[in-house]
Amino acid sequence: MPPVAAAFRSPAHRSPFPARSLVIEVVTCVFGVMAAINPGPPCHAQDTETPASHNQLTSAEKDAGWILLFNGRDTTGWKTSSGEPSRRPVENDCLNPHKCGGYMLVYHEPVENFQLALDFKISPKCNSGLFFRTHSLKPRPGKDVGFNGLEVAIDDTTTAGYHDTGAIYDLVKPKRNAMKPAGEWNHLVLTCDGPQVQVELNGERMTTMDLDQWTEPNRRPDGSEHKFDLAYSQHPRRGFLGLQDHGSDCWFRNLKLRPLPDRR
Repeated sequence: MPPVAAAFRSPAHRSPFPARSLVIEVVTCVFGVMAAINPGPPCHAQDTETPASHNQLTSAEKDAGWILLFNGRDTTGWKTSSGEPSRRPVENDCLNPHKCGGYMLVYHEPVENFQLALDFKISPKCNSGLFFRTHSLKPRPGKDVGFNGLEVAIDDTTTAGYHDTGAIYDLVKPKRNAMKPAGEWNHLVLTCDGPQVQVELNGERMTTMDLDQWTEPNRRPDGSEHKFDLAYSQHPRRGFLGLQDHGSDCWFRNLKLRPLPDRR
């Protein structure tokens, strides 16, 4: 007997509000089908999952075109920004860029338009970051390689300024600080689609940026000043992803990327 019909015919399972029960079942079924057809970004971050569920793709993620960037066992596919193997081994199924031997730990292939999902956990007083569209990995004279890209800030703070978690570092503030306390896992989704950049933290949109509006070095679209001598409207949109070592432990897992079509 179909489940919806059973809601009406089986006394043992009949709700005192049969119409409401039917609606709930139908809505649940519809949303289940929609989720199977159009899965969103991978959602992890909670320690209630078993360790075996981390750093793996589900069948739905594979069908949707997601790529696993970190296998959870070793640093295959990752190197320092200076091109050397990481000096920091994998710990508890996580990457940790602190003491890796370079300014950041980078994924070996540059990417352009993509959606990146990952989990991160900070240590107390942590200062780290997620770099993207870093081009090139050779620092310019007098500057570190971080000046060659953009960064999603990751810091142990509670405010929501240009240098706080969820900000596009020194460029765009997050709407609020949605990071969990040190020692707890957070889920971050970064989307880069042509000139459009979006940061989501723990399921909430934090920051958006339209690179085409950033036409002057050292100046935001509203005329205020920032530290970078780049006009981001002209900055290469194909570049490296990097996990920054800025002197603090910061752990990353479940790094997954879905390429988006190039805008040409």
